[in-house]
Amino acid sequence: MTISKFEDIESWKLSKELNLELFRIFENSKMYSLNDQILRASISIMNNIAEGFERQTNKEFKQFLYIAKGSAAEVRSMLYLINDLNIIDGQTYGSLNEKIIYISKLLSNFIKVL
Repeated sequence: MTISKFEDIESWKLSKELNLELFRIFENSKMYSLNDQILRASISIMNNIAEGFERQTNKEFKQFLYIAKGSAAEVRSMLYLINDLNIIDGQTYGSLNEKIIYISKLLSNFIKVL
């Protein structure tokens, strides 16, 4: 399968969905620094996938995918915190955690392919 635009990349699509979920969770939250940190990290995933793809070299694309993977780890780490602070319930935590782990696996596999 040939990918002709970054919007076709599965990890980008899923990270966009994750962003929408997180924005909905935090839209009325007053914990501004926490909101800002997790949303920036989440946005970084999809933006680094897009930017790396547009660089049009495998070497640069891989580097941006590594950055996206690091941002995914940051989001995953912060999910523990927002769960422990009862900002989200256990079911929401489980769903978000599964999604971020899957995104990270997709990124790892993509890096291997490149």
